[in-house]
Amino acid sequence: MLKFTDLDRKTPKKRSSSERKMDFQEIYNRFESDQAEQQASRCSQCGIPFCQVHCPLHNNIPDWLMLTAQDRMEEAYELSSATNTFPEICGRICPQDRLCEGNCVIEQAGHGTVTIGAVESHITEVAFENGWVKPPKPIREHKQSIGIVGAGPAALAAADVLRRRGYQVNIYDRYDRGGGLLVYGIPNFKLDKSIVTRRVNLLENAGVKIHYNTDVGRDISFQEIRDRHDAVLIATGVYKARDIQAPGIGLQNIVPALDFLIASNRKSLGENVPDFENGKLNSFGKRVVVLGAGDTAMDCVRTAVRQQAESVICLYRRDKANMPGSRREVQYAEEEGVEFKFHAQPEAFLGDTAVSSVRAARIHLGVADSS
Repeated sequence: MLKFTDLDRKTPKKRSSSERKMDFQEIYNRFESDQAEQQASRCSQCGIPFCQVHCPLHNNIPDWLMLTAQDRMEEAYELSSATNTFPEICGRICPQDRLCEGNCVIEQAGHGTVTIGAVESHITEVAFENGWVKPPKPIREHKQSIGIVGAGPAALAAADVLRRRGYQVNIYDRYDRGGGLLVYGIPNFKLDKSIVTRRVNLLENAGVKIHYNTDVGRDISFQEIRDRHDAVLIATGVYKARDIQAPGIGLQNIVPALDFLIASNRKSLGENVPDFENGKLNSFGKRVVVLGAGDTAMDCVRTAVRQQAESVICLYRRDKANMPGSRREVQYAEEEGVEFKFHAQPEAFLGDTAVSSVRAARIHLGVADSS
């Protein structure tokens, strides 16, 4: 360990922007085993592991970095998965630059952070390749039944924990695949859908029953679910968009981010998407403006680029330093040709029947306060 003085920070090889913006494949290749071991060996094994402190799951990051550096990969996987149901997914999509890696001690000292996310996903991929990842198997079965509404990450994580404890778990979801926003919201270039499918299959092999194409309230009543089960978890996700109040908001071609992303992902999955085919939710040849600068906004601008939009502009009311999303996502978007306009507050949407332009006011940041 402590090799950060001799070894520079390296990430897995990244595809060029000119290549990757032409498809929806993941932009990074995987670490080779020796590369992962070298990068893990840069960890300084801090007395107070700020990477772990700033991880929402409090993953045992220094410990599984040490085990990776020592090529004790099965132990590294056991430790990584002890606090995280989806380490291979978090390693790909967590905003590590704001969490674990952003608070790495050697990063603060100017040596460049340990590439925690890439090592995390590498550990689990090695585990899958070697057959170490097994379906949850309870020590003792319980007769109590749990119903879960929704099949997104919260629902799947809960199902994993409940099944390990021996409960009978049933999931109800309106879509024909498990994964929720992992499948329908996050684009393929950040998370290949086979990664999610593999994890869902594990849960089904463990005895979790997923009732697909079941819309609660239409195909089955909530009361019926309550009658079937001893307890019910509602994990319906965040599909409802926040409204924006501005003149012209009712014009055509103004769409919520998730509608746009879901249409694109469903198309990538080979489904028939009429609103994509007729151009309503397709950016091809269009001038696209995205409002906001969080991770969802970055998903939208980068998806629009891949759909061959004529131009893609991101409007944000604050500055680059105050963007709420991952800094890396912003960097990738800039590399792929997205134009950012900061200190811009949308005032109105102009056009006759469909939006033709966005009017924005130039603003400036006030004195920083608690918000």
